[in-house]
Amino acid sequence: MPFASLGLHEPLLAAIVKAGYTQPTPIQEQAIASVLDGRDVLGCAQTGTGKTAAFSLPILQRLLESPSPHKKQTNSPNRPIRCLILSPTRELAGQIGENIETYAADSGLKHVVIYGGVKQHPQTKALREGVDIVVATPGRLIDLMEQGHVKLGSIETLVLDEADRMLDMGFIEDIWRILSYMPKDRQSLLFSATMPTRIASLAAAMLHDPVQIHIAPKMPAAESIEQRLYLVEWGDKTKLLKHLLEHEDVTRALVFVETKRRADVVVAELQAAGLGADVIHSDRPQHARQRALENFKSGKKPLLVASDIAARGLDVTDISHVINYELPSESEVYVHRIGRTGRAEAKGISMSFCCADERTRLDDIEKLLGEPVPLIEDQPYPSFLPRKKAKAAEVEDPRKTTGVRSNRRPSRRRRL
Repeated sequence: MPFASLGLHEPLLAAIVKAGYTQPTPIQEQAIASVLDGRDVLGCAQTGTGKTAAFSLPILQRLLESPSPHKKQTNSPNRPIRCLILSPTRELAGQIGENIETYAADSGLKHVVIYGGVKQHPQTKALREGVDIVVATPGRLIDLMEQGHVKLGSIETLVLDEADRMLDMGFIEDIWRILSYMPKDRQSLLFSATMPTRIASLAAAMLHDPVQIHIAPKMPAAESIEQRLYLVEWGDKTKLLKHLLEHEDVTRALVFVETKRRADVVVAELQAAGLGADVIHSDRPQHARQRALENFKSGKKPLLVASDIAARGLDVTDISHVINYELPSESEVYVHRIGRTGRAEAKGISMSFCCADERTRLDDIEKLLGEPVPLIEDQPYPSFLPRKKAKAAEVEDPRKTTGVRSNRRPSRRRRL
């Protein structure tokens, strides 16, 4: 099905072609028509499936079809904000803004991206001059609302993007506060990569008779991604990482860790080894995060160590490798992480390190995948961690074979 069959206007179709799109993805194919009809939408699809275009293209068309009465007053402080898009992270907000800028290039519609960690003056200046669309993270949006720079009384469409991640980051109270300032008869769109119970509850409370779209992945992980598992002792992880970076054909790699502190430690060790690495996590100033992302995209620093802030919405082409220095505590996050490579029909490689303490996480991931992650045994720092948990009947009791009672506790590896 071509984009032209979805009812989009010619200027938007031209922008789509210019952006290099040919056929709509399943989430775009199903969501665009519903948004154009003014329906509320509850959309669930994996990261990287085109959700941003699925909501932004029809929103732009609806705004163009019913122009604001203040449209011609480009410098009017009374030009109402008609659409609000909420994002969990600054990086994702910036990328949504970039997409809207591409799609709306010749439309005359104006937008601003609002997030913290930077000076607010450019944002408030854009708001004073008048915008149709605001893309924002909740914290800075509330700050500007309290200062009187943002009024939400004219919102026609609200979008919650990556809603599950937003709740994971503790934004639920901020969301309800923001919702309280909006008209109840607005159109509301909620998009999420997963659909846990709390997301379903939020959707039931904020959406009215929504069209429900669930795009089940053909595979939990794309077939274009070659997955590799390395069993390694915790203390050998950095040595293994350096070895792989030096001996594998790594052109651009994301290295995922669990905590901000661990990210700082790992990047310092890589930099000390003379490797071009930078780090991105929520404690870094916004200008430093943006610089790290730009250096990563350009290839100036082809290694980016990241906490899971980068697991969603990070749109960087030609990432050759994703390296799970630490396995995530939630198995679904593993799929989001490795999905940063192998995009747009390209091939990619994921490398996952697993030590004894992460054994349960590995089991959960493999249960989600429906198959084991292929184990790489030919590596310089192998662990003797069993590949699979032994069944109780298969674990030999040394007391039965020797006839001597032993007070020695089984080792940690044995008990796994």
